[in-house]
Amino acid sequence: MLKSQLEEKISSIFKFESETSQKIVDTLIGYMSSAISNNDRIEIRGFGSFFKKKYKSYTGRNPKTGDQVNVPEKVLPLFRPSKELLNKLNDSK
Repeated sequence: MLKSQLEEKISSIFKFESETSQKIVDTLIGYMSSAISNNDRIEIRGFGSFFKKKYKSYTGRNPKTGDQVNVPEKVLPLFRPSKELLNKLNDSK
């Protein structure tokens, strides 16, 4: 689902104008982004949790040339699905 499709869905369900649903989605995404960057964990019951994880630097290899490359320390956002979501995905097969 695209962001615009989510906005349309919210607009049709709650009978909002499209500008209002755009502001709702933008506010939600903005709040989640700032929360994760401030080292807060976001947990949505029945869906999953979002958090950030710090990875140490390491020496890797360029797969094309085989040269050693220093990979710097980095922080990545991660998503862990809830048990309910995993069960729903696996039961739909």
